[in-house]
Amino acid sequence: MTERERDKLIRRYAAGEITWHALREQGFDDYVEVLGALGERGLRPPVAPMDGPNVEARRRGRALIREALQAHR
Repeated sequence: MTERERDKLIRRYAAGEITWHALREQGFDDYVEVLGALGERGLRPPVAPMDGPNVEARRRGRALIREALQAHR
C-alpha cells in the first residue's frame, strides 16, 4: 500500500466513512498504529452514534473513563 492510499484510508476512517474492520481488511493490523496515524494528521478517531442495543453499556464505560481521568488531575 502506498503512503497516499494509507493516508486516504486513515482520513476516511476519521470521517466515519469506513470501519476499523475495513482498515484491517486493507492491511492495518494494530489499532495503535491507526491512532498514531490519526494523530500525525491532526485527526481523531470517529465517534460511534449513541444509539442501538449497546448504548447503556457505552454510557457506563464513558462514565468510568471520565471518572478515572478526573481522579488523575
